[in-house]
Amino acid sequence: MMYGFGPQRRQMLDAELQRLIDEMPQLGMESMFLIGPFARGEVGPGTALDLVVVQETDEPTHRRADFWTTHLRPRIGINFYVYTRDEFENPLSRDPVLHDAANNGERVYG
Repeated sequence: MMYGFGPQRRQMLDAELQRLIDEMPQLGMESMFLIGPFARGEVGPGTALDLVVVQETDEPTHRRADFWTTHLRPRIGINFYVYTRDEFENPLSRDPVLHDAANNGERVYG
């Protein structure tokens, strides 16, 4: 649902997504998928970018998003869901985030 400020919020989200696409490959991103409400065209006051990022990392799962947050300093709400290539291609369980990326996500890089 679009509110009166919806077009402006959409522009902010689009601009931040493009900035990330431009900067993240240099930091090790192999591919990225946009998921969640914004990927479905839903923009509201709390709409954030929900991003599935594939990168090679030795960090534990719960610390992986920290790398992107500290290096990129997001200008708008972003949720990073970070997986290694092997985890992305061969999930061990029915992960709802990976399911969303595979079935509804929009590949925005890689």
